[in-house]
Amino acid sequence: MSLRARLTFWYAGVLAVVLLFYGAAVYFVLSYSLTRQVEDNLARAAETIRQTFRRDVRGITFPPVALDLNANVYAQVWDAEGTLVARNMPMLDVPFDGSALASESSVYSSVTIDDVPVRVLTYPLVTVPESELVGHLQLAASLQTVQEARRLVLLLLIGGGLLAVAMAAAVGWTTAGTALHPLDQVTATALQITRADDLSRRIPVPGPPTDEVGRLIEAFNETLERLEGLFITQRRFLADVSHELRTPLTAIRGNIDLIQRLGRLDPESLEAITSEVDRMTRLVRDVLLLAQAESGKLPLAKNVVELDTLLLEVFKEAKLLSQDRAEIRLGAEDQVRVLGDRDRLKQVALNLVANALEHTPAGGQVTLGLACVGDWARLTVSDTGPGIPQEELPHIFERFYRIDRSRRRSALGGAGLGLSIAYWITRSHQGRIEVASEPGQGATFSVWLPRLTDPSQKGGAAAKPAQVERTVN
Repeated sequence: MSLRARLTFWYAGVLAVVLLFYGAAVYFVLSYSLTRQVEDNLARAAETIRQTFRRDVRGITFPPVALDLNANVYAQVWDAEGTLVARNMPMLDVPFDGSALASESSVYSSVTIDDVPVRVLTYPLVTVPESELVGHLQLAASLQTVQEARRLVLLLLIGGGLLAVAMAAAVGWTTAGTALHPLDQVTATALQITRADDLSRRIPVPGPPTDEVGRLIEAFNETLERLEGLFITQRRFLADVSHELRTPLTAIRGNIDLIQRLGRLDPESLEAITSEVDRMTRLVRDVLLLAQAESGKLPLAKNVVELDTLLLEVFKEAKLLSQDRAEIRLGAEDQVRVLGDRDRLKQVALNLVANALEHTPAGGQVTLGLACVGDWARLTVSDTGPGIPQEELPHIFERFYRIDRSRRRSALGGAGLGLSIAYWITRSHQGRIEVASEPGQGATFSVWLPRLTDPSQKGGAAAKPAQVERTVN
């Protein structure tokens, strides 16, 4: 059964149950009310007759008009011995309800006389002040009118209820169809996307975006947008990896061909092959590291790391990497500690240094810095290179992204994964990485990490950092 049919069924079913209880209540209340009216008429007539009866030596007597009642009310008077004394219905000389004549109090009962339902009131006749029971007065009124009213009301309730349920089902079916139409669009679009492999399609929001269907469609469109971005990234990633692997494989193949032609092992060719194999190994290692970091499965140690000591090590290695091509300067350096994986954090700093050296011209300057800013440690790497165009900044941490793709890769260059790896390692440490740059004015990369406070200080506050400054030419 479809969702539309289920909604219609439940809507009509609930309404039918409500109407059933409502109709039953109306029927029984009306029936009780009509029967009560008949009983009230009988009670008033009985009280009138009771006030007029007398008892003498002749027995129970009434004024001549005492039993001239409404045409629909019939009366019988029975004495204590069960003898019929008076009546206004000549054809009937048996009690309306014989079992009620033994009662000493007023009793209502329902009987059938000549296939006609009647309501009977049996009323004891008691002398005053002796309180002696001298007989019974029985009054009867036909319930045929009441039954006809009941039957008419029952037919109206059943007919009206069925009509209401049918109309409710029709309205529910139409309303459910209108409400679920956007879901049909979502289903159709999803099927078209699956069959055509087109993630660029979006579903228009038919109504207010704040209702349930609107929010569902917006969430679905956001999912499509995210999936489209992921597929584009995946395709670009595979293309970039293929491109990066093709270059060293081509070099290796060329050197192998050279060795085969020469018929001997050429040391230079072997060295070139080894260099390209190392390069592919680094690429595969970086890709694996990046995949682990992006999936949140990168294994990280949780140790106290002295960032100032780590930065000093990076500073010394940067001097070796520079090979005197650029001046490496160690700027302001606060003594600060963080909680994290020392090797990974050092890799972040070295990746930023390698990126700065790759884009810093000969004679330029690369500056390392470390500062405490509130509850954060800020590690900076600045260069005096050509800078980064503003339109390139949002993409700077993407995999295999290069600002100048036509520029020859320097000896320090990589595959375009260094900044992306630095970004994800920083995120894995609950930190963030930022870049500020203007064309022609170099670039500054800032790594922000949660600072580890000194537990010896009251309230966990960090101690005031010391600062050093070094310059190496």
